[in-house]
Amino acid sequence: MLLLAACSGPDRPPADDVAEALASALQARDLADVPLQVGGSVDAQTQLDQILDPLATATGERERAVTVEDIGKAQEADGAVTVPVRLGWTWELAEGTAWEYDTTADLAYVEPAEADGEGSWEVVWRPDVLVPELAPGERLEVERLDADRADVLAGDDQPMVTARKVWHLGVDKTAVEGLGIESAARELAVLVGLEPNEFFAQVDAAGDDAFVEAITVRDVDPGTDFSVDDAREIPGVLAVEDSLELAPYSDFAAPILGRSGEATAEVVEESEGRVQAGDVAGLTGLQRQYDERLAGVPGVVVRVLPPDGSDTSLDGSEVVEDGEPREVFRVDAKDGAPVRTTLDLGVQGRAEDVLSGVGPASAIVAVRPSTGAVLAAASGPGGEGWSTATLGQYPPGSTFKIVDALAFQRAGLTADSTVQCADTITVEGREFGNVPGYPASALGEVPLSTAFAHSCNTAMIAQHELVGQGDLASAAAGLGLAGDEAATAALGVPAFLGSVPAEASGTEHAASLIGQGKVQTSPLGMATVAASVAAGEPVQPVLVRSDEDGGGKDDAAPKAPVTEDEAAVLRDLMHGVVTDGSADLLQDVPGVVGAKTGTAQYGDGSKQHVWMVAIKDDLAVAVFVEDGHRGSDTAGPLMKEFLEGL
Repeated sequence: MLLLAACSGPDRPPADDVAEALASALQARDLADVPLQVGGSVDAQTQLDQILDPLATATGERERAVTVEDIGKAQEADGAVTVPVRLGWTWELAEGTAWEYDTTADLAYVEPAEADGEGSWEVVWRPDVLVPELAPGERLEVERLDADRADVLAGDDQPMVTARKVWHLGVDKTAVEGLGIESAARELAVLVGLEPNEFFAQVDAAGDDAFVEAITVRDVDPGTDFSVDDAREIPGVLAVEDSLELAPYSDFAAPILGRSGEATAEVVEESEGRVQAGDVAGLTGLQRQYDERLAGVPGVVVRVLPPDGSDTSLDGSEVVEDGEPREVFRVDAKDGAPVRTTLDLGVQGRAEDVLSGVGPASAIVAVRPSTGAVLAAASGPGGEGWSTATLGQYPPGSTFKIVDALAFQRAGLTADSTVQCADTITVEGREFGNVPGYPASALGEVPLSTAFAHSCNTAMIAQHELVGQGDLASAAAGLGLAGDEAATAALGVPAFLGSVPAEASGTEHAASLIGQGKVQTSPLGMATVAASVAAGEPVQPVLVRSDEDGGGKDDAAPKAPVTEDEAAVLRDLMHGVVTDGSADLLQDVPGVVGAKTGTAQYGDGSKQHVWMVAIKDDLAVAVFVEDGHRGSDTAGPLMKEFLEGL
C-alpha cells in the first residue's frame, strides 16, 4: 500500500482515498458521497439497489464486506487517465456459505478547472463494478435451497418424527364475500372447536385476499370428531395440503420429542443467523435441542437474469431482452442428519395408554438393564406437557429402601439379619411410624427380608446409627442415582436423576432412610436404580444414541459401584416383595423378578406421592403418580397393566 500514491503519477493526487471511499460506500450501499461518472440517464444508486437487494436480503445480519484488494498503475489512453481498483466482495448468503468474488472499478482522473488547481478522481460507474461480467440491464436472483429436515428415529431406526401429510383448514376470503365470509368463519369455528366470535374477528381483520387458518389436522388418524370433508362442505372454507414433521400421534412422547414449526422470533435470534424468519425449526424438546443437526444446512444459488427490456444502457439506449438466466454461484444444501433415540414405539405407546386416564401428574419409565436404553419415558396428561418422567423431582418414599438395603449389606447386615419393626420409633424427638394398615404379623423382631417385603419404616430408621448419611449417598450413587452432569449428558436430553445429600441432621437422616427428607429423584432415576440391580452394576440410562452406539453402562463409574453379588441380594429382597409383600399383585405376571413399592407424604402430610419399581426379564420399570393413596394400590395396578401389555 506504500506504493499506492505513486501509482497515480507525480502530478496527480493519490487515488487510494477515493478507492477506500468507494469500498465503504458499496458496503454501506450508499453512493451519495462518492464522485461518480455515470453515462446516459442511469441512476447509479437505483441500479445498485436493484442489483444488490437480492444479495442483501439473503445475507441478512450475516457477514458482507467490500474491501480494496489492489490499486493498479495509472493508464493513459485517448487523453484520459484511469486507475484500476480491484475490489474484494464477500456475501455470507447462508450459514457458513459465502460467495466471494473480485470486481474492477476504474477511477478516472479529472483535470483541475484552474491551472494551479488540483485534479480529482471519479469512479466510472458500470454494473460490473458490483458483480463480475454483469451487463447493463441484468439483475440477480438469489434462491435459497432448503435442506430436507431429518427424522427422529426410534430404537429400531424406524422413523418416529417424520414428514406426515396434514391439512390446513381455513377461510378463503377470495371464495366468498359479504355475509358469506362471516358465515364461513362462524360455521368452521363451531366445527373445529374455536370461539366463533374470536375467529370471525380474526378473519374480518385479514386482507381481502387472505386465507385465514383455523386448524391444522393430520390426514391419517387426525384425532378429531370431524373430517376434512366436513370442513370442505362449508362454502368459503379451503383445505390446503401440506406436510409437517410429526410423531405418530399428537401426544406421543410430546414432552420429550417436542415439536417443530415456523421459527419464532426467539429461535431466529438465538440461532445467530442460522435460522431465518419463515424457516421450519425445532421449537421445544428434543426437536429444538438437536435442531441444527436435524435441519441440515441450506444451500444457495445465484443467477443472473437477462434484461427485461425496461432498463437503459449507459448511453441511454433501451436494453433489449436477450438470453437465458445464467448461474454464477451455487452451494448445494446439506440435508439434516437423523437423531437416533432408544425409544420403543410399542413400549412408549403402551405406557401412554396406561397413563391416559390418570388425573394427577404421572409417569412410566422403562429402561433395558443390559444396555441402558430408555424404551419408554411417558408422562401422563396431568403433567400438562411437563416431562414428569425425566425432569420431575420427588421424594421416592420406600422405593429408596433398595438403596438402604445396599448400604445395610455394606455395614454387615444380611437378608436374614434380625431387625426390630416397631409401631413407631423416635429420633431426636421426632416420631416416625409405619403406613396405616401395616400387617401386625410383620411387626417385632423379624428378618430384614420381611421388613423389606412389607416396607417397615421403623426397621429401616432403626439402622440410623449403623448406616450414616454418607453411606446412603454412596450406595445411591453406586446404583446410578446421581445427578452429576456427566450422567445426564450421556442420556442425551435434559434430565434429573437424583439428589441424596451426603450430610444430614439426625431427623433428616432418619427421613432419608424412608426416602423422604431431602432425598429426591425422578421416575427415570428410580428406573435406573432398578436397572442397576438387574444388571449387577451401575447402569447409565441413554435416550439419544450416539453415532458410535456407545454402551449404557456408566463409564464414569461411581466410587462404590454396586457389585453382582450385592445386586443378587437386592434382587432376592425385591422378589420377596412380590411373593410375600406389598407388590403381591404382580405374582401372576410372567417374568417378574422383583419389585418395590413406595409412598411419600408431602405438603401437610395428608397427600402422598406413590411409586412402584419392578424388574421383568431385561426390563426395569418405574411407575409414579404425584397424588395417590399408596404405592401398592395406586401405582401397583398401573404397573401390572403396563407389564401385562408388553
